Amino acid sequence: MKQEDQLPAMSEAALVEVLSSSLYPGAEKNSVVMVLAYCQAAHLDPMLKPVHIVPIWNAKAKKMQDTVMPGIGLYRIQAARTGQYAGISDPEYGPPITAKLGGVDVTYPEWCRVTVKRQMSNGLVAEFTANERWLENYATAGKDTIAPNTMWKRRAFAQLAKCAEAQALRKAFPEVGSAPTADEMEGKTFEEAPRDVSPQRQQESEPEALPPYSDDLLKENIAKWQPLVDANRTSPEHLIATISSKYTLSPAQIEKIQNLKALDGDTA
Repeated sequence: MKQEDQLPAMSEAALVEVLSSSLYPGAEKNSVVMVLAYCQAAHLDPMLKPVHIVPIWNAKAKKMQDTVMPGIGLYRIQAARTGQYAGISDPEYGPPITAKLGGVDVTYPEWCRVTVKRQMSNGLVAEFTANERWLENYATAGKDTIAPNTMWKRRAFAQLAKCAEAQALRKAFPEVGSAPTADEMEGKTFEEAPRDVSPQRQQESEPEALPPYSDDLLKENIAKWQPLVDANRTSPEHLIATISSKYTLSPAQIEKIQNLKALDGDTA
C-alpha cells in the first residue's frame, strides 16, 4: 500500500484544522498548509509529524518566520526506505561541563559522537561517524542572549545526540538531502541574503512597530497554554515566537511565558 493511500480521508481544510489543533498548536494556518505540501511531495503521512514548524528569527526581515523543517524521525524514515540502513550506535558523550551562559547555570556534554551503518551494494557494511559539539549546536532562549532555551538546558545530552545522529545520517545517506533538522535550527537566525547594491528609486521604509500584547489576554491564555506545554504539544519558546510575530511582548510577559514548565518524561 502506498503511503499516500494511508492518509486520512478528509478534505485539506479539515486536515489543516486537525493538525493546527493537535500536532501544531499555535502555528499559523499557512504554515500548516506548507507542512501538508511538504508531506504530499515526499509521500509522508502528516499525522506522524515527520516535519516540524520552527520559528526562526529572520535578521533581514527583522521578524520571526515560520519554517518547515524535517525532524530526526524523517531522516530515519528516509534511511530505512533505502533498504540499506544497518543500524546506529549508542551516542558517546564527551566530559560534562558546567558553565554559566547568559546568567544561567547549565551542565552539558562537551561533544557527542554517533555512528550510522549502511550496507553497501558489495555487501560490506560502511560506518559513518559524526562528532558534534554542544556549544556549536545549542539553541538560545532568544536572539539577544546566549542562555540556552528550556529544552537544551533540560535535555542537554538528548538534544545533542539528535543533532549528531542527523549529521551521521546525512553522511551515510546523502540522498536524504542536506536540510538541517528542526532540532539543529531551533533558536537560530537566518543569514541575511546578499545585499543588493544596485541604485534604488526610493528608500524602503522601516517596518511599523507591533502593538503591545494585552496583559489581560496573556493571563487568559496562560491557563490554556499550560496543558499544551505539559503535554509537550508546544513550548514556551514557540509561544513567544508566535506572539512576537504580531505583537510586542514586555520582558515581564516573556518571563511569565518562559516560566511555563513542561512535565518530565518527554521522548526524543
